[in-house]
Amino acid sequence: MSQPERIYGFRELTRILTLTPRRAGQLRRLELLRGDSGYTFRDLLALRAASALLDAGASVRQIRAALTALRRQDPGLEQPLAELRLIVEGDRLLAQSDRVRFDPRTGQMVLALDSGALEAAATATLSMGLVRPLAPPADQAETWFERASEWDGDPAQWEDAIVAYRRVVAIDPTYAAAWNNLGLLLHRMGRYDEAESAYASALEQDPHCCEAAYNLGSLHEDRGAPEDAILDYRRALELSPDYADAHFNLAGALARNGRDGEAIKHWQRYLELDSGSPWARIARAHLEGVDPPEPPR
Repeated sequence: MSQPERIYGFRELTRILTLTPRRAGQLRRLELLRGDSGYTFRDLLALRAASALLDAGASVRQIRAALTALRRQDPGLEQPLAELRLIVEGDRLLAQSDRVRFDPRTGQMVLALDSGALEAAATATLSMGLVRPLAPPADQAETWFERASEWDGDPAQWEDAIVAYRRVVAIDPTYAAAWNNLGLLLHRMGRYDEAESAYASALEQDPHCCEAAYNLGSLHEDRGAPEDAILDYRRALELSPDYADAHFNLAGALARNGRDGEAIKHWQRYLELDSGSPWARIARAHLEGVDPPEPPR
């Protein structure tokens, strides 16, 4: 019996893709984000591909035009960004199949890929015992990021994931999502100094990375610095006012420090944003003035 397909919610997408409010707005304009309705793994691939194109300099208008043209040429394409590879080349957005690159607006072939030359180069590389990069540095960074993202869900592979994320930021030091995810892994492993440095690097490269600010707050709580944590959670909410987890953690930090009056509005806002989660009963218990239950594990 086959397993049911995994469905992702918007909050999961925000964490996995490290979506800033600006990037989320761009993806909504591309009609790839549609509120909190369920997202499949193919949707996740399309969102990641669109984010990579935007990072590479493509505009929302270019991507939208390319998607419209591809669907017109092949009505059977359900999710072009997940089924084809789109690349930025100069000021053009091209589609690439296994052997050709073509302009999606016209269908005209742009460059035939010489698979024979590629095979010869690979054979020569193997015979000399050398490993030559077959992709430009930016593509290498994305490849290592994808590998690390696959490994970081398995504690047995955390060390491999850390190595992979470090490769990403060595290739592209501006890759804020990699810095943030690296920090999360180091944080989970109790390597707090390294984690704090990674979160700080994420915010340095992308001052709008609300997830890094939120994670830094969680780290400061773990290090016994509640006032710093409160400042971090407030920063995360300045960047993303509807960040439910930040409202929850800020409310908890305020309550633990005797600032229940300030905490109330954040418990209330959390319930407005995420009333159906297991954590919602904790927020309700605080608002009702009773001892909250232990959080779900």
